[in-house]
Amino acid sequence: MALCLGLAMICSLAVHAQNPMPLAMDKAIELSLQNSKQLKVNKAKIEAATGQLKHALDNRLPDAKISGAYMFLTSPNIDLKTGESNGGGSSAFPRPNQAMYGMASVNMPLYSGLKIRYGIESAKFLEKAAEADAGYSKEEVILNTINAYCNLYKSISAVKLVTENLGQSQQRDKDFQNLEKNGLLARNDLLKAQLQTANIELALVNAENNLKLAMVSLNLMMGLPDQTILQPDTTGFEQPLTAAGIETYVQQAFSNRKDIEALSLRKKAAGAEVNAVKGEYYPSIGLTGGYAAGYIPKLLTATNIMNIGVGLQYNLGSLWKAKSTIAIAKANEKEIEASQEMLNDHIKLSINKAYLNFLSAQKRIEVQGKSVINATENYRITKNKHDNNLVTTTELLDANVALLESQIALEEAKADIVMAYNSLLEQAGILLNNQSAK
Repeated sequence: MALCLGLAMICSLAVHAQNPMPLAMDKAIELSLQNSKQLKVNKAKIEAATGQLKHALDNRLPDAKISGAYMFLTSPNIDLKTGESNGGGSSAFPRPNQAMYGMASVNMPLYSGLKIRYGIESAKFLEKAAEADAGYSKEEVILNTINAYCNLYKSISAVKLVTENLGQSQQRDKDFQNLEKNGLLARNDLLKAQLQTANIELALVNAENNLKLAMVSLNLMMGLPDQTILQPDTTGFEQPLTAAGIETYVQQAFSNRKDIEALSLRKKAAGAEVNAVKGEYYPSIGLTGGYAAGYIPKLLTATNIMNIGVGLQYNLGSLWKAKSTIAIAKANEKEIEASQEMLNDHIKLSINKAYLNFLSAQKRIEVQGKSVINATENYRITKNKHDNNLVTTTELLDANVALLESQIALEEAKADIVMAYNSLLEQAGILLNNQSAK
């Protein structure tokens, strides 16, 4: 009984494992954002930047030091000349063999040439830049997931269409075999049809391999087991998509793109770093305080030695050494400025390219829709003519191939326009907002 129950559970699990997992695009994006390894890297970078900021803030806190020592002393030979003789020409003097002392000091920075202030300011900007980088990476993750989802849709559509066509081709082979046996069809025509069937079988193998790879790719993005069978929602590929004017997307890009924001923040951080380095030209002032105590047996006992005051420190070498450091900081600032100009040009070009790709995808949908209608009608007419011996078998097979290719091309066009539209949104920096609004 237990054995039968165990077998039943195993069979149940096997059947459950083979059931396709329904997957909407929004759910795929959600899982990808949760499990993205790139976003985990960005999170670690944000934590590192936050740590750097805390380190910069800690520079405002006082430094406190404690030191002490215990020492063994050798017996010293001391001949103290005092001008008075003690019979032997020398005075009696203690001979300590150990010594101890302890010290504690506190230094509270009051002014450090604004190095601390601008160091904190630079760290704050870098922390915000790391957060902006994470936002930009989120848009990349979303777009990559959408593209993987669309590729999965393409692969499933191709397998479905090729499978249907293979069934029709195999049935045609059977019909042709009967005609050939009855002397109504040339042997060569039957071989042509069988060769086409073999080619369709090969095409099906390739389509199924592409489907497996597409599923593995999307599963890895979403953090699911590699062999999870996915069933995407196809309704989103039937909805018409429209775009605004290209200038609208250019303006949105300069307002919303996180990489622009990150570079702007890094430029501010570089400016703060220049000011921090210039602080080397100024002295450091701090409030100091300390306590000391010492003990040498038979010679000295000192306690409650306390001090408090203001300390001034100035490194004269900074007058000629700081120039090179400032030059490096300014060069870094100029490099970021040049990078900003390059990024602006790149964004304009990328948006133009994405916009034109979207228009091309729109036109392709229209053309491929007409192509399917034309290929379907052409195959119907050619088949009728072939049944009446008015066209050759080669023409019939060619018409069948053209119909299959047009059907696959139409499904690919439906996926391509979704990819092109979302790529346009990503270039404009509004893909994340668009997904959040759904």
